[in-house]
Amino acid sequence: MSGLILRIAVPSPLYRTFDYLPPPGCDPAALRPGMRVRVPFGRRQVIGFLVELGTDTPLDIASLKPALAILDTEPVLPADVLVLIQWAQRYYHHPLGEVFTAALPVLLRQGEPAAHPAPAPVWRMTAAGHTALADSASLLRRAPAQWRLLDYLAHCPDGAEPETLRPVVSNSTAVLRALRDKGWAEQNAAPQVSSSAPHVSQPPPVLTLAQTEAIAAITSALDRFQVFLLEGVTGSGKTEVYLQVIEAVLAHGRQALVLTPEIGLTPQLLARFQERLPGPLAVSHSGLSDAERLKAWLLAREGRARVVVGTRSAVFAPLQAPGILIIDEEHDLSFKQQDGFRYHARDLAVIRGQQLGIPVVLGSATPALESCHNAQRCRYGLLPLPERVGGGSKPPIQILDVRRQPMREGLSQPLLERIRAHLDRNEQVLLFLNRRGFAPMLLCHECGWLSQCRHCDARMTLHLRSQRLICHHCGDQRPVDSLCPLCGSVDLRGFGQGTERLEIALRQEFPETGIARMDRDSTRRRGSLETLLAEIQAGGRRLLIGTQMLAKGHHFPDVTLVGIIDADQGLYGIDFRASERMAQLILQVAGRAGRAKKPGTVIIQTHHPDHPLLRTLVSRGYTAFAAEALAERQAALLPPFAHQALLRAEAVDPERATGFLQMALALAGPLADGLELLGPAPAPMERRAGRYRAHLLIQAIQRQVLHRFLDRWTTLLWAERTDRQVRWSLDIDPVELY
Repeated sequence: MSGLILRIAVPSPLYRTFDYLPPPGCDPAALRPGMRVRVPFGRRQVIGFLVELGTDTPLDIASLKPALAILDTEPVLPADVLVLIQWAQRYYHHPLGEVFTAALPVLLRQGEPAAHPAPAPVWRMTAAGHTALADSASLLRRAPAQWRLLDYLAHCPDGAEPETLRPVVSNSTAVLRALRDKGWAEQNAAPQVSSSAPHVSQPPPVLTLAQTEAIAAITSALDRFQVFLLEGVTGSGKTEVYLQVIEAVLAHGRQALVLTPEIGLTPQLLARFQERLPGPLAVSHSGLSDAERLKAWLLAREGRARVVVGTRSAVFAPLQAPGILIIDEEHDLSFKQQDGFRYHARDLAVIRGQQLGIPVVLGSATPALESCHNAQRCRYGLLPLPERVGGGSKPPIQILDVRRQPMREGLSQPLLERIRAHLDRNEQVLLFLNRRGFAPMLLCHECGWLSQCRHCDARMTLHLRSQRLICHHCGDQRPVDSLCPLCGSVDLRGFGQGTERLEIALRQEFPETGIARMDRDSTRRRGSLETLLAEIQAGGRRLLIGTQMLAKGHHFPDVTLVGIIDADQGLYGIDFRASERMAQLILQVAGRAGRAKKPGTVIIQTHHPDHPLLRTLVSRGYTAFAAEALAERQAALLPPFAHQALLRAEAVDPERATGFLQMALALAGPLADGLELLGPAPAPMERRAGRYRAHLLIQAIQRQVLHRFLDRWTTLLWAERTDRQVRWSLDIDPVELY
């Protein structure tokens, strides 16, 4: 049948587009792929995306419904992002409509106009605020968040919009209210010309030879695609390399996109960018409001924001003049989306750089083994930064054998003595324990009952301060039991160590020392992390306790001792990547010590002092560990020497999940030449959030063989899917096999 047909990608789990007629009165010449379209879909109205214009359809044209409205006068996404979306859909074998949805801010998904709202009033500092800021030492000690906002406003004579203050301190609304009540800040109507973020011109620091060579190599490739692996030990000045490369990109009139794992955990990185780089900085992460994320997205698309900093989803940010892509901490697991559209932002950034013909920089002190492998094969240019800048020396790592030693809440006597010695010298000590809460489980000493989650194959963690048992997998929680549910005993004890328990023990051991605990519980309230960091920098907290939040990018110049309380939990895991992650975490945490002129030391408590991973890390470093781990992967034909896809199924009945995978395995049989299929098998944590989960792993030596198979197999899975009570998903290049 002839006639103009709109092929629309609808946000749904269906691997197809849907044909619609144009809305009545629509000018066909104005239609272009990438526009948003409101369409009827079943009993609902949804926002779809125009993928293609056609003139025929396999359906009866009389049965097609007209679209309800064209929402845009031009495509919301530039052509290069549309190309990236289509590549991602093919590679990850995911429904196109959901890929489009992942690439847009929430408000655009909901059909809101792709336009800036009316300008918000701006905040300015009053004369009384300048007076208060003059007593900065007292203000920083009493109210560090207020000091940070006042200091920022002092550099904004035209005022600053509320959104620009969010990266400065997360709870900016409450802090601004406090400043207004004190008469230190006031809110005025927006100026006629929007003010940009303050730019204080500062001379760059003196570079090391390795930094100079890295900057020269990257800037010489600004006119072509090339991937650089910037492998620099912690404190080696990777951020300074980023800044000077970005300055070169801006000098060419182009934009820079920087991806970071979790912006909320790295305020120091944002602060340095704001100090050094001109113009508004577009920041995008989940901690912002929908309106703020839309504004950042529009600033990037219009080219007004010359630097865009964001988390995983910012890889799709529209750029008017893209010049470079930078992925900081490229090894971090948070770059991989773990539900829905399971893309890897680092890998998509490499593809986007290739499509645009611009360089891509991957930075890390502990690169992913896949990146190390690509550097060995000369696919990536390796740029090493082997030395710390500013006089800091690499801290020695000592293994502390705690076998047969008396322990106090997980702390050995030798470690306690070392902590006391460093505190007596007025230095800071950081203790790392990657388990939040008071204790990993509640145990009945009489009958052995354990606090099992009702919905998962996991124990509920005891949180003493809130008097709750919380499952860290599904989020279920309940009050702490006063009596054992099995025997009625009152002798219930927390078993194992968590950061909350460690904090209590250290307050008893060092009652005169300021302690800062940094985990997701203690920093849940907006702005609490910034407040903690300011107090640490001011020296008010000298004993720091935390989870991996402490390992990500923080610069604590007075930390001279790092203690890893329990290294054993990461040494043995069911996932073949467990040792890689533990090595990365140990060295990232160790990198917090000795970052200035004071020398640092790292102590690892372990019951397995002869473990080869620990010995290799301590004696030969991460490069040697990576070489050994890659040799093991090659011998076992594991990634990156093979390529994987994981088919997950879950249902309230375990037989249904396994049954679906058995059917999938049968469909795969005639197509599986050159493949290895493992399973079906229960997931390592079989029951989670009340549903039973099972896996089928597909592996191939050649990537092309795997994807040719998946193209045909996914079509058969949708055609044969009969049990609607089974949820299933396909994960390409899985990074976790949980």
